[in-house]
Amino acid sequence: MTATSPTRTPQGVRKDLPADLSASIAVFLIAMPLSLGIALATGAPLQAGLVAAAVGGIVAGRLGGAPLQVSGPAAGLTVVTAELIQRYGWRTTCAITVLAGVCQLGLAALRTARSALMVSPAIVHGMLAGIGVTIALAQLHIVLGGTPQSSAVANVLGLPGQLADLHPVALGISALTLVVLLGWPRLPGRTGRALRKVPAPLAAVATATAFAALAGLSLPRVDLPSWRSHALPEMPEGPVLGLIAAVLTITLVGSVESLLSAVATDKLIASERGTDNRPPRADLDRELRGQGAANIVSGALGGLPITGVAVRSVANVKSGAASRKSSMMHGFWVLLAAFLLVPLLDLIPLATLAALVMAVGVQMVSITHLRSVTRHREALVYGTTIVAVVLGGVLEGVAVGIAVAVALALHRLARTRITLERLDSGVHRVRARGQLTFLAVPRLSRVLNQIPHDTHAVVELDGSFMDHAAYETIQDWQQSHLAHGGSLEVTGRSGQVARITGADPGAAGKAGSPGGADGADGVGGAHRSGRGHDARHAEGGHPAERSRRAQQRGTHQCCRPWTPWQNHCDHRAPSTRTATAATMAEAAAAEDGGAQDLSPTPRRRGAGQLASGISAFQRDTAPHVRDELARLAREGQRPSQLFITCADSRLVTSMITASGPGDLFTVRNVGNLVPLPGAESTDDSVAAAIEYAVDVLQVDSITVCGHSGCGAMQALLSSAPGVAMTPLRRWLRHGLPSLARMASRHHAWARIAGRLPADAVEQLCLTNVVQQLEHLRAHESVARRLSEGTLELHGMYFHVGEAQAYLLSEGEDFFDCRVFDTVGQHV
Repeated sequence: MTATSPTRTPQGVRKDLPADLSASIAVFLIAMPLSLGIALATGAPLQAGLVAAAVGGIVAGRLGGAPLQVSGPAAGLTVVTAELIQRYGWRTTCAITVLAGVCQLGLAALRTARSALMVSPAIVHGMLAGIGVTIALAQLHIVLGGTPQSSAVANVLGLPGQLADLHPVALGISALTLVVLLGWPRLPGRTGRALRKVPAPLAAVATATAFAALAGLSLPRVDLPSWRSHALPEMPEGPVLGLIAAVLTITLVGSVESLLSAVATDKLIASERGTDNRPPRADLDRELRGQGAANIVSGALGGLPITGVAVRSVANVKSGAASRKSSMMHGFWVLLAAFLLVPLLDLIPLATLAALVMAVGVQMVSITHLRSVTRHREALVYGTTIVAVVLGGVLEGVAVGIAVAVALALHRLARTRITLERLDSGVHRVRARGQLTFLAVPRLSRVLNQIPHDTHAVVELDGSFMDHAAYETIQDWQQSHLAHGGSLEVTGRSGQVARITGADPGAAGKAGSPGGADGADGVGGAHRSGRGHDARHAEGGHPAERSRRAQQRGTHQCCRPWTPWQNHCDHRAPSTRTATAATMAEAAAAEDGGAQDLSPTPRRRGAGQLASGISAFQRDTAPHVRDELARLAREGQRPSQLFITCADSRLVTSMITASGPGDLFTVRNVGNLVPLPGAESTDDSVAAAIEYAVDVLQVDSITVCGHSGCGAMQALLSSAPGVAMTPLRRWLRHGLPSLARMASRHHAWARIAGRLPADAVEQLCLTNVVQQLEHLRAHESVARRLSEGTLELHGMYFHVGEAQAYLLSEGEDFFDCRVFDTVGQHV
């Protein structure tokens, strides 16, 4: 679904012009020294950095899909470009840049921009950090007054010799540059606040240049040759496979860095500006198209490869830019400076530019990113990618990072700890931690076969997945163990225990039958689906024995803890059902003169089904909950949270939250909607429930729970204008903001962790949860408690077909999406 940006009137354009002009000057002052420094770091002609900055501003700024993103030469491509120049020469590198731009246009035409972001953040951040380390090591030699080597390893090995042959003048100018660069943002007082309006990179370069000129220091400086001798591209020469790899590397690194920068720019805009003062959200496919066009033009004019630059984009947003004209004007200022300020630029010491670029390289190793990947247990991928990029290069480093990430994922999937312990009571306990797949079957079988046949065993299955091989292994061992006179208990993650006892292997087989009283819970009756077999509780033995043990545990055998047949089966024991049927048959025979009709009784519906359910509750459940309900009746309700969900009959709140009486204050309506206060056709019943829960019951949290296949969301998507209003249609008008949010680029998208929404209905179901949370914040009582810090809001999504619940995580991911995680990932 595509969102359109609001039409800008001529008056609005003229109003934005001063802001764009001011922002363009600020970005220009940052771009000039950085562009020269990056050109110096790559070994390209210094004019190439200025060409790339001008083209990035004008071409990418005009054609790109992120209005406030600023493009130009970036540190992320420094290492790659330097390697290409050393291997193929500058003119061939320009041709490679042109071909990379063509590849980016092809990717944009295939609309793969968002797919390009589906790379592990640990790999992306590791790649950028590795590039930063390589840049810093190379520029350190220039800072010390020497010349960088051809590789990061050579730069490290050459450092002792460089330290033994220091050039004090170059080192002093570099130190001055770094002191000003790092200290400028921290200048105190009113004077410091005024000086901080000048960008720190410009202040550092200007200070060091002025000091070197006034002191008459002799050291290498910028030397911009005449534009008449500027080198243009030539036909690529070299191994075909090597050239293809070079083009793909520039395409990959440039595209990923540009798209990440566009997403980061959108986040910055959303955090700093109101909805009435925001440009449209970034169109990533258009942004990739703009980057491709800019690289074609830059390469053709003899410029460096271009990508979106986060530093300049942040400066553009914070300087108040209102439209893409700020980026375009910045490119125009760079173009003017390249022709008119050459004498001034020639005064800049090369050590100053090297110190500036070295600082940028060090900053690319982000502590924030390191904490993030460590928190998500991706430090191995992050560290391996850094080392591989430093030692082998960008493309090789990314390939190694992907391989390590895949191996780590497979290891986590296949890792299963299976232990056997003999307790003092003589019980043998087997613990299986992790996912039970065919890879774990040899260990599982070996451990199970170590248990003596005539003993009692407890098998604890702590995992969310069991494939068919593991399922068959446990089932075969279970039947064999019972056949030899043993007994066993199989427990799941919930910790509830169900015991399998008896010497009759047929009884154990019946326990796995869906038609048996325990068919829902037996290992043999575990449901088969594309997601594998769930580790469920198993119980064997004769029905009477099972019923007796169930009563001892205080849990009804057919409802432990939940079965899909609870509302569709007769809860009476088989013997009771048989006896009752026989008695009824005899009575009927007596009345009818001996004729017996043993045809099955049709399932009761309506009032009959309701009465049957009530009867089952009074007989099986009420005795176990009566004391607790009596306590609640005396003390009153004290629920911990308000739970707002849909009226859909497939959502059983107590089941999916494992809650009981007194835990949840539940509000159900069609579409789990929360009308805005004062909205047209407002339903006060929802607002009244919110006020009562928040102010009277003093709940600690409010949860809005949506679900898959919601009929209300389907109705919203298929609604047509001009249809007569009915009560249902009037109510669904409260869901229109969710529909608008899904179509807007001004709001974060919503998705489930690990995959994109299956269709538009699921996308709207997810978005609706996020939107209704926004509606909740508009209620006065909720806003007050939130400001006091005494109330939490949570979003939840239940996929009915998968029986899987997801919680809305805090903030947005690096794809600029609101993410619903499974509970294990969320915690």
